[in-house]
Amino acid sequence: MRLSTGDLRQLANVAVVAVTEAGALIAEFNGREVAVERKAGGESLASQVVTEVDERSQSVILKHLLPTCATSDLALLSEEQADDGGRLEEQAFWCIDPLDGTLPFTESIPGYAVSIALVARDGTPLIGVVYDPTTGTRYQAVAGQGAQRNGAPWQLSARPESAALQLIADRSLPKQSQFDAALEELGVVAAECGNGELERTLTGGAVMNALWVLERAPACYFKFPKPQDGGGSLWDYAATACLYVELGAWCSDFEGQALDLNRADSTFMNHRGVVFASDRELGRQLLKRIVG
Repeated sequence: MRLSTGDLRQLANVAVVAVTEAGALIAEFNGREVAVERKAGGESLASQVVTEVDERSQSVILKHLLPTCATSDLALLSEEQADDGGRLEEQAFWCIDPLDGTLPFTESIPGYAVSIALVARDGTPLIGVVYDPTTGTRYQAVAGQGAQRNGAPWQLSARPESAALQLIADRSLPKQSQFDAALEELGVVAAECGNGELERTLTGGAVMNALWVLERAPACYFKFPKPQDGGGSLWDYAATACLYVELGAWCSDFEGQALDLNRADSTFMNHRGVVFASDRELGRQLLKRIVG
């Protein structure tokens, strides 16, 4: 069956219930000590830590989403279970991160969220829903139907004049060999788009980093391409990609192309890098300066 506008709206409503319930569960653990385990992942600690809360959040989400897989011919990809390849066969798939930003969660600092996306087989983001348990803020978007923040229509404000450029990223970025050169180029971008100052926030997971970019303009978030596995995964970017498209912000790979959100050979996103910017002009400047 082909998904209609009404189908997408109904599926988005299911995702909203799922992230809200999962977010409430996670919020119960805010500030509490939880057992941390290690799993196979990328190079960074952030990609390797997992807690019982990740798994409990996933169970809550699947309770709501699994019935839609049968009724709407959907596949499912979630961080905490193996990829069964169904995303390459069905018309669309749920792309789930039950707890993005597990590392800041274990440290009881903001930067973690629940993220659910629906992605078409060709990689087009159709639905994006995110819940921030630290603030109770819910973000959602449906392709062609705009974005909402806490249930109200959400539109981006004009870029503030003479503001500092915000670089928002995870802790692995400064460890990359390209980082120092990128900082110099960001200084040029800061002078062109703001007051010449560059401020850095290097604490959050991929989902909240992308959302903070939208809320702290002018701002950007990027991860360099690299040959090794890592660099984020499909579930780290699918929901926010939908939000960015609907808001008219910038979301691309390092070649300026749409993110490859249904990569056939891997769930990692290291192959082409990611660039998020609070407006399209800033995105173009980043590609010119950072990528060259």
